[in-house]
Amino acid sequence: MPLWFQGTIKYQKEEIVTDRQGDQVRLKTIKQTYLYDAVSYTDAEARIYKCVPDNTPDFQVDSISKQPISDIFSHDLGGIWFKCKVVFLTEDDKGREKKIKNTMLVNADNVKEAFERLEESLRPILMPYEVHAIDRTPILEIFPFDDEPNEYATSENA
Repeated sequence: MPLWFQGTIKYQKEEIVTDRQGDQVRLKTIKQTYLYDAVSYTDAEARIYKCVPDNTPDFQVDSISKQPISDIFSHDLGGIWFKCKVVFLTEDDKGREKKIKNTMLVNADNVKEAFERLEESLRPILMPYEVHAIDRTPILEIFPFDDEPNEYATSENA
């Protein structure tokens, strides 16, 4: 099961503002949030520096935090990521109802479309479930783990 980390970067961008005194250049702080599949905080930070787009000016890592994401449903269309809280209903050995809480991400253009895509993705599951919440997230892009060789690893045979 992947371990997801939410990383936030910040950088300053020049912005021209026109007021009574004429045009002035001001610095505006921009924050961007990404989601990374990594094995540790250190790996997540390294992936942030590797994966952030080249057109982003000098940035600094603002925060890195673990995210309890159980599944991600990615679709070709839809630019906004929504966090969905889903509760699966089961019974334990004694016949009592047990609720299993899961957090999932789905991309869509609005909440209605996110709900429809979530329902479509969960249709094959035979277990009854309830969707408790769908919230918009600040996540711009998700970077799953890729199996490319580590550029820092050294070989004893080389």
